[in-house]
Amino acid sequence: MMSVTEARTHIDPVVLHEALAVANIPTLVPLLVQLTGDRKWTRPPYRPTRARGTDDHDDGGLPPVVQQEIRLAVEQAVLDWAAGAPVAMPAPTGRQLLELLELCVAEEVPEDFEAMTAEQMGFRPKPAPVPIAVGGEFHVVVIGAGISGMTASKYLRDIGIAHTVVEKNANVGGTWIENRYPGCGVDTPSHLYSLSFFPRAWSTYFGKRSELEEYLDGLATHFDLRRNIRFQTTAVAASWDDDAELWTVIVRDAAGAEEALTANVLISAVGQLNVPKIPQLEGMKQFKGPVFHSARWPDGLDLTGKRVAVIGTGASAMQIVPAIADVVGALDVYQRSPQWVSPNSNYFRPVDGRVHWLMDKVPFYRAWYRSKLAWAYNDRIHASLQKDPAWAYPERSLNAVNDAHRKFFTAYLMGELEGRPDLVEKALPSYPPFGKRMLLDNGWFAALKKPQVELITAGVAALTETGVVTVDGEERPADVVVLATGFEAHNPVRYQVTGIDGQVLQDLWGADDARAYLGITAPGFPNLFFMYGPNTNLGHGGSFIYLAESQINYIIDALQHMLREGISSLVCRPEVSDRYNQELDEAHQRMVWTHQGMDTWYRNSKGRVVTAMPWRVVDYWTMTRSVDLDDYVLRKNGRIVQRPESDGLPT
Repeated sequence: MMSVTEARTHIDPVVLHEALAVANIPTLVPLLVQLTGDRKWTRPPYRPTRARGTDDHDDGGLPPVVQQEIRLAVEQAVLDWAAGAPVAMPAPTGRQLLELLELCVAEEVPEDFEAMTAEQMGFRPKPAPVPIAVGGEFHVVVIGAGISGMTASKYLRDIGIAHTVVEKNANVGGTWIENRYPGCGVDTPSHLYSLSFFPRAWSTYFGKRSELEEYLDGLATHFDLRRNIRFQTTAVAASWDDDAELWTVIVRDAAGAEEALTANVLISAVGQLNVPKIPQLEGMKQFKGPVFHSARWPDGLDLTGKRVAVIGTGASAMQIVPAIADVVGALDVYQRSPQWVSPNSNYFRPVDGRVHWLMDKVPFYRAWYRSKLAWAYNDRIHASLQKDPAWAYPERSLNAVNDAHRKFFTAYLMGELEGRPDLVEKALPSYPPFGKRMLLDNGWFAALKKPQVELITAGVAALTETGVVTVDGEERPADVVVLATGFEAHNPVRYQVTGIDGQVLQDLWGADDARAYLGITAPGFPNLFFMYGPNTNLGHGGSFIYLAESQINYIIDALQHMLREGISSLVCRPEVSDRYNQELDEAHQRMVWTHQGMDTWYRNSKGRVVTAMPWRVVDYWTMTRSVDLDDYVLRKNGRIVQRPESDGLPT
C-alpha cells in the first residue's frame, strides 16, 4: 500500500486528468478530504449516495457537474501533494476515520470497525511479528499449498521458522488449479480477493480462474515459497507423541513411497471445498458418455453440438451454464432448489488501465476503494440475517430489511425472466434471501431463456446408457453429464489425525460434525492449527482471504509465545472450546441458516451449521487478534506450567 511518507514522484498532469475521468467518486471524496483537510467535501452536494446493492456506484449518485468539480479538486490536490504539499490527514483514526468511511459508503458504520479499518488501510501500524532466533530443531509442517498454506509459509518465513509444506498437486493454487470448468472464477471482487501484502493489477473486477491461478503462482514465485514445498506429496496420517511433544506426519509421494516427517507444530491448510460430492446414481457406470464432477472437468472436452445435462444449480453450475449454453446442442439443467441471484454490473467488466494507474499513483486511492468494497461485501448485510421473533411473515423472510431484500431480488428476477412465467415459477426461491449462498448473475437468467436450455425441477433418479431419468420416470437424452453437486465440506481434515491418548480427530468429529475453537484448534490435539477449519466459511459474504490472514496472525502469535517463553506444547482447554462452540451454535440459531424449512450445505445431517461462521468479519478479526494463553494448557519440556501474571509479553 502506498505510503504518503515515501518520496514524492512526478505526476504527469495529463495522465492524472485522464485517469480521474474513470475514477470511482465515492473513493475520491474521502481521499480529497484527507489530502486537503477541507470539510466542505463532507457536506452536500458532494456527499455520495448509498450504493444500490453491491454495485460499484462509480458516479456516487451525484450530478455530472458535481462529479466534475470533485475530479478537478482531486486533480489539484494530487498535483500539490506530488509537489511536496503536506497531507492534511495522513493517518486518520478514531471518529475521524469512521466519518470518512461513512462518507465513502454513505451509511452509518459501527464504531467497532474503526480498529480493523485503520490497520487495514495502513493508518495504524499492524503489530509486526518479530523474527526469532529459532534453534535448528524447531520445525513446522503445513499441509496444503493453496491460499491458506502459502500465506502460512510466507508468515513462517518472515519470522524465521523452518517449515515444510506438503502439497498433493504438482503446483500451488489449491482449488484454483483443481476447478477448471468453463466460466470458473471468483464471486468476490478481485481487489478483495487479494492478500494485503500482495496486491495485483487485476484485468477484471471479478477474476477468472486462469488469472487467479496466475496470481497464486506469482505469490509463490515472488516470495520464493516453492523451496519449502514438496509437490505431489499427500498427507496420509499425523500422530502426536505426548512424551516427545512432537507430531509425526506420514506422507506419500507420487511413486507411492511413504516417509515420516517430524514437526513441533502441524498446520492443516487443506481447505473445505476440495473433495467432490458425488451422488450415488443408479446406472452411472453404464452411461456411455463422459460423466464427471465439475471439479474434475476433462481437459480438451469438446461440447460443440452435444446434449449436456448439468445436475445442480449452485455456484459452479451458475458459472458453467452461461459459459457453455451457446456451444452445446441442448442443455438440461437439473435443479434441486432455486437460488437467490444478485445483479452486479461489474461481473464481466474489465479494469481500465487508468484505474490501475490510480491504484498505483494516487495516495489513498487503493486503500479507500478496497475499504469501500470490504464494507459492501463483508459485514454490511449481517444484521439483516438475524431472525426477528416478532416478524409476521417468517414463511418468506426474517425481518423487515430481509423482506426488502426479497422484494428487490424478486423484482430483478421478474425483470430478467419477463415473458417466461414458467421459468419464474421454477426459479423463484421460497426461502429468505441469503438462506443459501447468494450468487451473482453472470448471465444465468439470460442462459435459462435460450431455446436450447431447459430448467428441470424434477430430481434425478438414475442414468441410462444414453440419458438421465428423473424421479417422475421421464428419460431425457444426454451425451455428457456434469455433476455440479458441491463438495464434502463437513469434515475439513481428510487424513487421519491422532492426538493425546490415541484419540482420533475423525472419531470425535464423526462424518459431519467438525468443531474447533475459533475454527483453529481443538482440545486433545496439541500444537495443531487449522486454516479454513470448522465454521470459518463466510456465509454472509466477503472474502475468505480476510479470514486466512486473521487465522495465520493468531497462529504466528501462538508460535512466538511458544518460542520466546520456552513452551513446548499448548492445547486448547476443553471448557474453552465447548463454551465457544455453544456460543457459536446459539448465534446460528438466531440466523437465517437455521430458519424454518431451510436446507443448505452449511448444515450437517442433524441440522447443525458446521461450515459457515455466524460472526461478522470484524468480530473474527478481533477474536484472532492475539492469543490468550489462558485458553490453553501449557507445557515446558513435558511439565504443565502456569503462566506468570505479567511477563512483559503481549497477550
